[in-house]
Amino acid sequence: MKKIIYLLLLVPFFALSQATEPSNADAIFIKKLADEILTNGKAYDLLYELTKTVGGRIAGSPAMYQAEAWGVNALQQLGAPAVSKQACMVPRWVRGSGDFAKITRIDGKKQVRALDVLALGNSLGDGKKVEAILLAVQNFDELEKRKDEVEGKIVYFNNSFDATLVKTFEAYGKAGQYRRNGASQAAKYGAVGCIIRSLTSSTANDPHTGGMAYNDSFPKIPAQAVGPRDADYLWSLAKQSSTVKVSMATHGKFLPDTTGHNIIAEIKGSQFPEEIITIGGHLDSWDVNEGAHDDGAGVVHTIEVMRAFLAVGYQPKRTIRFVLFANEENGLRGGTAYAAAAKEKNEKHIFALESDEGGFTPRGFSFTAAPEKIAAAQRWLPLLKPYGTSSMDDIGGGADIGPLNRNLNTPLCGFLPDSQRYFDVHHARSDVFENVNKRELLLGAVNIAGLIFLVDKYGF
Repeated sequence: MKKIIYLLLLVPFFALSQATEPSNADAIFIKKLADEILTNGKAYDLLYELTKTVGGRIAGSPAMYQAEAWGVNALQQLGAPAVSKQACMVPRWVRGSGDFAKITRIDGKKQVRALDVLALGNSLGDGKKVEAILLAVQNFDELEKRKDEVEGKIVYFNNSFDATLVKTFEAYGKAGQYRRNGASQAAKYGAVGCIIRSLTSSTANDPHTGGMAYNDSFPKIPAQAVGPRDADYLWSLAKQSSTVKVSMATHGKFLPDTTGHNIIAEIKGSQFPEEIITIGGHLDSWDVNEGAHDDGAGVVHTIEVMRAFLAVGYQPKRTIRFVLFANEENGLRGGTAYAAAAKEKNEKHIFALESDEGGFTPRGFSFTAAPEKIAAAQRWLPLLKPYGTSSMDDIGGGADIGPLNRNLNTPLCGFLPDSQRYFDVHHARSDVFENVNKRELLLGAVNIAGLIFLVDKYGF
């Protein structure tokens, strides 16, 4: 009797897109996947190879091609039935060397202090020293109020993460406008340089780079991010002193676009091969680190899920593609090319998942999909909860898979690990292999594999 009641209680969790007999089969198979990954998982070893033999791999660089070759080899060595390279043109931004910023005078007196800075990605600079009075503002509203003071100054934006937001990606989203648009907003009123507070809540002094964009209507002034401790010092100094003079220089430039590649492995579906499920992460990183969490973790999650499916002999109903995307960081060319090709071929993409929020402890998934699909997926929570998934939010996905939704209305899903430490290393020199925990990384692969299995079995 107890067994019958238990089975009846399971009905809501399994009655998704098609009628199914409620059973423990799904839980048993996910446990099998979990045991395989936690016992024999290769993700950590693969991440070591990627970070230590290739390292930073910005789009268009020699390291980008090394990473592509590594990806092809890793997928083939782990038994991928088919591996291909999908070409796309990618930008070639080069940081150059010799970037700096330093305080040179305080209230007219010579006071030399170097600041720990990084040029923002896609910023331009001819290497010539720019020296000017610093105008420190908290945000764009203050800049607007003080616009008459901007001419000939170096503008410093001190906008920091909102500490009240527990979901740190929300804080990043709010502060991100200063990295993207700060230089052009300052240049609009005559600024000759721009420095922003790094997009992080870290207490370390590592500066954080990341993509910015110029407004072609205004001068393209040099733009940098400063480390958090130096940011605090700059802000305090600007409030205490009447004039602070800063000297800065950057050397960034664009070379002609070159050909990069999405690396794609595929397991063909046995019943519905025309229905495609995509799982991926982006292969590129910024040039100042090893790209371990961003997005080496997503890359090896993707490869590990494929390896685990093959290791346990799983034959999917639907075609599953494992994609290592090109050029997410400063162009999104890989994801755009993947979606464009899918649309041109009239492919049926039923679901896309991306891991691009690091390799920390699993917390859940976020979706961009119809409410009824999200509600259906939430019935799977009891199956994934033993491995760390506690929520399935209704907003999210991933940058690389976003074009699939825009072009084909494909439902999107983003893997959500714990985010509290992610922005300590994001786009900073501290994003290295040593800051990734093996157990957390493997548990991420377990949760992703479990969800992909359920989507394949029941559809979405």
